[in-house]
Amino acid sequence: MTAAAATASGDQQPYAVVLGCIDSRVPLEAIFDQTFGSICVIRTGAHVLDRAVLGSIEYVVEVLGVPLVMVLGHEQCGAVQATIDSLRTGRRPAGALAHLVDRIVPAVTEVGLDEKDLLPLAVRRHVVRTVAALRADPRLTPPVAAGRLAVTGAVYDLATGEVALLDPPERA
Repeated sequence: MTAAAATASGDQQPYAVVLGCIDSRVPLEAIFDQTFGSICVIRTGAHVLDRAVLGSIEYVVEVLGVPLVMVLGHEQCGAVQATIDSLRTGRRPAGALAHLVDRIVPAVTEVGLDEKDLLPLAVRRHVVRTVAALRADPRLTPPVAAGRLAVTGAVYDLATGEVALLDPPERA
């Protein structure tokens, strides 16, 4: 067992939960220079929300008292590109990948298939939509309104390693 793991074996006291993508080029603890126990990490393709993800975030906020939820998108997201490709070709992917695509479609269509910089703009729009969904969640709205929880979004640049906030953490 490493020293960091041993240190983290006590009570959990993370200061944030980060919802990010499964992309192997986006290691969330490393991006934020964090070690065991500092942040809770949830990863799905293109940070798509579902009931399990939302329940996990609600748990971390309600039980562990985490004061920050960050949705982290990233440049060159394959799931967003798959959604763009699906919309442009009219071919919906098979299997559970279709669920991811279906959840990303609104962001892509809001940006518009004819947009020159569609992929990076759709990534940002999907982050903004995910943040809005979290802020509207009935279990998260009260701590946001009380100022105990901030929910924000950001995008990770694969080329530079920088994280850019899309908006300041919003507290009602």
